[in-house]
Amino acid sequence: MGEASGGSLMIEIEGLEKSFGRRTVLQDIDLSVPAGQFLAIFGPNGAGKTTLIRIMTTLLAPTKGSVTVAGMPITDDPAKIRERIGLISHSPLLYPDLTAHENLQFYGHLYGVQRLEERIDELLVSVELDHRRYDIVRTFSKGMYQRLAIARALLHKPDLLFLDEPYSGLDPHAVDILDGLLAAIRADHTFVMITHSLEKGLQMSDAAMILSAGKIVYHASDVSSSVDEFRQVYRDTVKGEC
Repeated sequence: MGEASGGSLMIEIEGLEKSFGRRTVLQDIDLSVPAGQFLAIFGPNGAGKTTLIRIMTTLLAPTKGSVTVAGMPITDDPAKIRERIGLISHSPLLYPDLTAHENLQFYGHLYGVQRLEERIDELLVSVELDHRRYDIVRTFSKGMYQRLAIARALLHKPDLLFLDEPYSGLDPHAVDILDGLLAAIRADHTFVMITHSLEKGLQMSDAAMILSAGKIVYHASDVSSSVDEFRQVYRDTVKGEC
């Protein structure tokens, strides 16, 4: 199981605030994610979920507060943190005019992946794209595009994997592949997932929280012991935001 250097917390956030001009998107965020935990984050549209993920993945800087990921403050050395994390989202982060193999080669060299060709072979087989490895990515179907994005995110075996609506746009076959890959690596990684699917999120996670209007309104560190209460708070939150 991956552990943060310097302790058992993979993510530690204290007093986080994020504003864009006069608009405050996140406020009073305190959050700890132990190594090995699977945290699901729920909330209405506009709650600040994607902004929170973008801060944790070093893509945005906080306005106030401290954010530590994999034992390192995100403002100190973002590139080093990115070596420890992976991101699967509705934005595949691929180069459409390169082949599948060239995309994975590019990211592999970027992250200094050892035995890169062996790792590329392994992942292309896992996502069932081995037969299309030398095809230009812009010729892929949306499902194939997303499957390659999954391989890209897992290429460097990150300790911490962020999933931002990872099932959005996936066809049933790609959903099955993603489920299988996540199950296979579940014991060795820490996960943070944003999802609108309450049942899917609760099924996959062991901790869950609800974000609304930029604040954490509910956080269950052991969701299995409070699942009914969690569902009720979620329903009330979504209804209140409508």
